[in-house]
Amino acid sequence: MTSIRAKILLVEGKRGDAPVFLGGLSRKGFDVAPFQNGKAALDYLKKNTPHVVLINAASMQTSGRRICQSVHQLAPNIPILLIVEEGYKNQGKLDAEVLLTLPFTLQKLLNRLRPLLPAEEKNLIKAGPLYLDTDQRWVRYNNRQISLTPRLIMLLRVLMDHPGEVIERETLFKQVWETDYTGDTRTLDVHVSWLRQAIEEDPRHPRFVKTVRGVGYRLDVEPDTRPARARKP
Repeated sequence: MTSIRAKILLVEGKRGDAPVFLGGLSRKGFDVAPFQNGKAALDYLKKNTPHVVLINAASMQTSGRRICQSVHQLAPNIPILLIVEEGYKNQGKLDAEVLLTLPFTLQKLLNRLRPLLPAEEKNLIKAGPLYLDTDQRWVRYNNRQISLTPRLIMLLRVLMDHPGEVIERETLFKQVWETDYTGDTRTLDVHVSWLRQAIEEDPRHPRFVKTVRGVGYRLDVEPDTRPARARKP
């Protein structure tokens, strides 16, 4: 997938008693470049331009002040979101646009993160000629823009996250329906049929959503010479 989603530079340690957010941000579709210390993050920043720098100081047992200052000096136009421990006392000027104090939910983090992103980067995902807006719930192909149900959005989103890959039916069902129960995945086939009716010019001979008999489904958005492989949880 060619993604035009937000690129986040994440500085986050592995302290056992502090929450980490790499997994949650990745599952939400952000393009995350993770580093466990400020030096590695700054080396990355010298050659790359993320949309946001997220510093989880609580996960590194630090105030984050020095990292914020270094990032601000190196890339003054990139916004910084700083996560600190409960009881943190801010002393003086802090080079961060947003300060979040633990505890808080992933949703709160997303709510504070999104206003820092360029408008066109917030929800739009691209795979080949397909553009998906997960917030407004539409997909665009050529000059056609089609509204989709939340479930079809989820289905297309998972497929767009893994173009050219065969995703097993059970894996796809688990991710789209957010369940561990896979006793009856026939409803998945019905939704795939609905998705094809929405985005395919000829649903009986789909260009994008292909069936891999006995295994699952694959999104074809460009020529792919790799052998088909099943993606497992």
